[in-house]
Amino acid sequence: MGTFILWFGWFGFNGGSQLAVSNFENATAVGQIFLNTNAAAAAGAIAALGFCKMTWGKADLTMVLNGALAGLVAITADPLSPSPLAAVLIGAVSGALVVVSIVGLDKLKIDDPVGAISVHGTCGLFGLMVVPFSNGDASFVTQLIGAAVIFAWVFGASLLVWSILKATVGIRVSEEEEMAGMDIHDCGVDAYPEFVSVK
Repeated sequence: MGTFILWFGWFGFNGGSQLAVSNFENATAVGQIFLNTNAAAAAGAIAALGFCKMTWGKADLTMVLNGALAGLVAITADPLSPSPLAAVLIGAVSGALVVVSIVGLDKLKIDDPVGAISVHGTCGLFGLMVVPFSNGDASFVTQLIGAAVIFAWVFGASLLVWSILKATVGIRVSEEEEMAGMDIHDCGVDAYPEFVSVK
């Protein structure tokens, strides 16, 4: 449900980047943005599904959903300039790339339980780097500089905020609370009482 809410909301996000629909050119551009946004998301989901089936012989719903989000993230770097076919290719590559990235980060023991680094970081960078293929005003150097500035700002601000939180209120729960489940700790009830382990 969360993925579909994001997918639907992304139309407003990307469509709103045109900033106007008051004339034919802008309205047509918003339509193109909607088409590319949806095409990239659908292609990302399908590619992630296909990649999982080829790799493990079965579907993985979380990878499929992350594939759709990866397509959305990648096309957001420039949702207007690519052709619909290029948007499909961008989404499809992102859908496969997110699966590889999630598995790779797991192997490196980087704690990213929902794949956010892979979706937004890996596929976001991919989206930035393919912009020059469809937009002649962009260059790879400019895109790399932009990516470096974004990374520096997010890493620096996050390090500061999380360091303050860690020093003041803490950022980890105790091992006992983690094993019992945070639903018991925060709400006083089990969220999934049917999943009780028998000892």
